[in-house]
Amino acid sequence: MVTDLANGDRVLASRMRWLAILFSLLATSASSADQPQYTLGDVHIPPATADEPVRNAVSLELAGRYLEQGALAWNTGRKCISCHTNGTYMAIRPSLGRPPDDTRQFFVSTLNVMLGEEKESLTRSTRPAQAIYLAAGLAEWDAHVTKSLSPETEQAIALMLDIQTDQGSWGTLDCWPPYESDAFHEATVAATAIGTAPGWLDRLSDPKNEKLAPKVELLRTYLRTTTPPHDYGRTLLLWSSLRFSGLLDDAQQHALREMLLKHQRDDGGWSIRTFAAPEAWGRGNRAEKLRAEPDFATPASDGHMTGLAIVVLREAGLPANDPRVQKGLAWLKSNQRESGRWWTRSLNTDSWHFITYSGTAFPLLALQMCESPAVQ
Repeated sequence: MVTDLANGDRVLASRMRWLAILFSLLATSASSADQPQYTLGDVHIPPATADEPVRNAVSLELAGRYLEQGALAWNTGRKCISCHTNGTYMAIRPSLGRPPDDTRQFFVSTLNVMLGEEKESLTRSTRPAQAIYLAAGLAEWDAHVTKSLSPETEQAIALMLDIQTDQGSWGTLDCWPPYESDAFHEATVAATAIGTAPGWLDRLSDPKNEKLAPKVELLRTYLRTTTPPHDYGRTLLLWSSLRFSGLLDDAQQHALREMLLKHQRDDGGWSIRTFAAPEAWGRGNRAEKLRAEPDFATPASDGHMTGLAIVVLREAGLPANDPRVQKGLAWLKSNQRESGRWWTRSLNTDSWHFITYSGTAFPLLALQMCESPAVQ
């Protein structure tokens, strides 16, 4: 009897703890929904919501301002490289025209800090992803702004490769789709960084890089022999193969291009939610949330996937005047919100919706690759 009572008390205490955690999460979600998505001084970017009004005409200026303010706010307030904000900024923004120097300076400062850290510490938590996006961002800057390889980019790529696992990829938290969701994703970004950095691959024959060449081959082997976890991973594999040679042959690239086209929705857009089953994102820890969404059976098109699909299809050789590309562009032009963002609902929580950042960067790049002038 005493044992039963003790067990009952423990069960009750356990349930009370879980209820407290649940109420805390609900309170956090509710409070964050009322807070600015990004804030810095007098800059307060309002929360991202599905019911934000749609603009009558596309504004590149508003979209560009959102990217600049969001990245600066993250650099200044969070002081780290995140895949979804300043990581995306440096991966995309240099392609749109020369950006302000602030974020590159932040990346170089972060590089100097990471170079002074113990290797073991760089293999934990989000540090591998930060190192990869650090290298990718500096490589994009070199490719589009200075047109030459910088010492900082060389250091960043060497640092990234130094913490590569024996399997050829990197550690990941595998819990924040789509960015911090799986090792395959991170490997595609690493491959893109290596392939984008001007002339970096040509320097592998230099004796001073003899330790790096095997690591590059290990990455190539990993991507060629590992089955992508979902069609989103296949999309990233196609994109990286266009920069990093030796991953896919022409027939394989064509097959992935056709896969991407088959995901196009009737309204002309693409939805990230059709690219993976809920259980396939990371370790499946978002499956319950995703299956509970009202439009789970017929998810709406979104800015992130529509912009990304068009960017990858254009790099893969589909012409801008292709009817399917034009249909996607028409969706982008009719779905920008008043703030300048394109709406994308988070795969993780219904609070911050930080994916609207890449959901705005990709559409801007897609528009430029097809018809629009650079963002200045």
